[in-house]
Amino acid sequence: MMSVKQSPKKAVTQPPKQPQRCASIGECMLELSSEQGTAFGTQVLRFGGDTLNTAIYMARQGVSVDYVTALGDDKWSDEMLIAWQAEQVGTQYIAQVPGRVPGLYAIQTFADGEREFSYWRNESPARELFEFNNSQTLWSQLMAFDYIYLSGITLSLYKPAVLDRLWSFCAEYKAQGGKLVFDSNYRPRNWPDAHIARQCFDKIARYCEIVLPTLDDEQLFDSTLTLEQCLAHYLGLGVKELVIKLGSKGCLVCSEGKSILVPTKAVAALDTTAAGDSFNGTYLSLRMKGYSAELSATHAHQVAGAVVQFPGAIIDKTSQPIFK
Repeated sequence: MMSVKQSPKKAVTQPPKQPQRCASIGECMLELSSEQGTAFGTQVLRFGGDTLNTAIYMARQGVSVDYVTALGDDKWSDEMLIAWQAEQVGTQYIAQVPGRVPGLYAIQTFADGEREFSYWRNESPARELFEFNNSQTLWSQLMAFDYIYLSGITLSLYKPAVLDRLWSFCAEYKAQGGKLVFDSNYRPRNWPDAHIARQCFDKIARYCEIVLPTLDDEQLFDSTLTLEQCLAHYLGLGVKELVIKLGSKGCLVCSEGKSILVPTKAVAALDTTAAGDSFNGTYLSLRMKGYSAELSATHAHQVAGAVVQFPGAIIDKTSQPIFK
């Protein structure tokens, strides 16, 4: 019988795994701050916004992140786009609206590093991001991201009709495996009243994979709220991973059914602007890269500790830790 030589089987190759992508949605404004910490005197012009700050600190850790917002067509908006692109933040989903300019805020810092903000933002084009002609296309494009990050400040920008559309999007996004990440970042002046804000925060938390609140912010709703009550509240909404930021005491990380207090080292704070944003950006980027929740929080504390030692929201990249 003639033997038949079998051709060797070809190895089955898996397509290369695509890097995970995150979209950060919100508003960035021009930022005026005083190096002397006084309301008048020499002012420095920068830019900042909670979700933009988070996106930059994510990009610096080497993950893929796009910023989603609307700007004007003025020179300041152009300069912001150039700066974000230099930070490797994607800008292809940013609308530039003819004849408009971005919002503005000013920071007054105090001796203990705490700060006070003043805003000029009512005409900011970011408020109308989902009302422009291409909004339906944008909703579809967002479905392609592995993670979407947004905050309580993001939610405060939009009209009720847009928020209703957002809830529908969140339900569909979660059903298809997308991971929503939310920082409550409650600013009372941005909301008609606390009840409306609380409803919105709880609504979106039900769709979230990760929630990153700050206990001080949560206590603006209820000054008697304890850490244990805050933990129970969010876990009761179905949040799978919860990180409650506790300022100088560190943070409480709850993941995979376990809770652990992750401490931080005390530093001399010059300006606490973007402390939480830089923590969130570092934490989320490291989780996307496969770090454990505890180690991600430990490293996020290190970055936030560096950020508060400099003025403004975005510090020089060479002054912050980078984790490979």
